[in-house]
Amino acid sequence: MAEPAHGLGGLKYDPSKKARPQELNVFIAFLIIVAAFEVLGRLIIGESFLFNTREGTTGLFNTQRLSIIILQVATVGIIAIGVTQVIITGGIDLSSGSVVGATAMVAMSFAQTALVNGNPNPKAIFGDWAMDLPILIPILVGLTCGLIAGLINGALIAYTKIPPFIATLGMMVSARGFARWWSTGNPISFPTESYNAIGSGMRPVFIFIALAVLFHLIMTYTKYGKHSYAIGSNEQATRMSGINVDRHKVLVYVIAAMLASIAAIVVSSKGQTAQANMGVMYELDAIAMAVIGGISLQGGRGSIIGTVIGALIFGVIISGFTFLKLDAYYQEMVKGAIIVGAVVLDQWRQKSRGARA
Repeated sequence: MAEPAHGLGGLKYDPSKKARPQELNVFIAFLIIVAAFEVLGRLIIGESFLFNTREGTTGLFNTQRLSIIILQVATVGIIAIGVTQVIITGGIDLSSGSVVGATAMVAMSFAQTALVNGNPNPKAIFGDWAMDLPILIPILVGLTCGLIAGLINGALIAYTKIPPFIATLGMMVSARGFARWWSTGNPISFPTESYNAIGSGMRPVFIFIALAVLFHLIMTYTKYGKHSYAIGSNEQATRMSGINVDRHKVLVYVIAAMLASIAAIVVSSKGQTAQANMGVMYELDAIAMAVIGGISLQGGRGSIIGTVIGALIFGVIISGFTFLKLDAYYQEMVKGAIIVGAVVLDQWRQKSRGARA
């Protein structure tokens, strides 16, 4: 007797062809990398990567190393949350690192304390009117910097139709030049205690996690998220459905730039200084985190959860190489290889889906 068919057109559901969630694949890769460093640590230097094996230590896990892993990627991870949204719409943002530098310089100018060891602040940018201001002032000033940069990026891309690569490349160069012009290349230091508190301890991690949860919910359950995926999947069809694609693109780039500004406030607070070269290469690391997290550079696919796992993979690689006492340039070589491998895997995955369709 013939086996009955189910579904539209007599098609039968085949459970074996059901794909695993991309985030699960990335998480498995994360566990494999952690396990590899654990094995290498025991073989090469006779120590454990994750566990406490030395005498006199308490607790099962090496909590100090675990804290360092996530702390060192939290700032760039905040940027990666915004970059993920840009790439989902089919765009790219090369300006986020320079926006970090420009925002850090401007925000720190309004976060300075009037006295340093009882003497006037030697790094003061403005007069007394800009000293010891409420913490809300430098935060709002910093977010305004991101707002302006995002509006310029988004407007250029949406209304002049120039490629996102060119528009954000121009912003990358301009914002870096602005950061150097702001104080003629001199660092800005001595912030207030309330500003210092933003980046102290594990607070950057808490900010990163809070923003990741917030934007995961937004991308999953709101029209903003649904429209972002729709634009990345098929922009012309999205326009025909009545969605204002140009306005939405501007909003996406504004959000990405403002997240870069939040990262700038965190990193300048943590270092208690602002320098014009802050954020160099941050944009590439953020893009790499998103790519490793399973996002498609062609748009329409990816998730905040995947990007967070991609950030953790970055942290494990950096901490793992330091743990094995290998030179820092190996980290860059391996990160480059992982990025290329992730893109190749994405291309192969898309071809496989096309063949099944």
